[in-house]
Amino acid sequence: MLFLGVDGCRGGWLAITLALDNSWKVNLFKQFAQLWEKYASAFLVLVDIPIGLMQGSSEKGSFEREERRCDKKARQLLGKRRSSVFRVPCRPAVYAASYDEAIAKNEKLTGTRIFKATWNIVAKIREVDEFLATNREARKIVREIHPELCFWSLNGCRPLQYSKTKENGHLERLKLLQSIYPQSKTILNQTLSNYLRKEVRKDDILDALCAAITAKIGRENLSSIPNPPEPDLEELPMEMVYFLLSLHKD
Repeated sequence: MLFLGVDGCRGGWLAITLALDNSWKVNLFKQFAQLWEKYASAFLVLVDIPIGLMQGSSEKGSFEREERRCDKKARQLLGKRRSSVFRVPCRPAVYAASYDEAIAKNEKLTGTRIFKATWNIVAKIREVDEFLATNREARKIVREIHPELCFWSLNGCRPLQYSKTKENGHLERLKLLQSIYPQSKTILNQTLSNYLRKEVRKDDILDALCAAITAKIGRENLSSIPNPPEPDLEELPMEMVYFLLSLHKD
């Protein structure tokens, strides 16, 4: 039985695989479909990418509801780390041919702009959206996480103190993961040795590892926001899952 944590990175998709016997593997895939081809038999694949997209509305006065409920709730829970949850573009903007076109569509349909940092990951959002549109079996296994929400839940429902992009933030997150999965430091160090920083960064590894640990220890006991998830027009769930470790400790 395999459990995957996946994070989009400069090199493609970083996948950390944990097994029940505590063995592990790290792979880097150029395309999400390649990852699925190798791990379609996994029990759970938790990925840090928006799954399920709003369509947007041009109806005057309706913009306030044109954001996913899971994103709003995650910000409320994360407190000082709330800025890590970005506003997900609506589907027409995700499929826009250019940044300018995406800005125009998102403003028209949601009343908000798309920041360049968000546009930089739109290709990955689109890739997973297209993949799940034609792979209905994968929808049962591939689920969305937000790393900071998973760290929050593993930390006793408390946001972490430092930003994940800073060295003290890396140490804080690694210490938490090690307390749950002692091999975490070994996985981090070996992955750093195996890949260039232009492909995989340290925070990519920690995010993917947090997702993998959440999948392994959470198994069938994952919580989600909202509960139940709200489906988009393509019947994809707009949700984020996490594991409340404090409720399942002996």
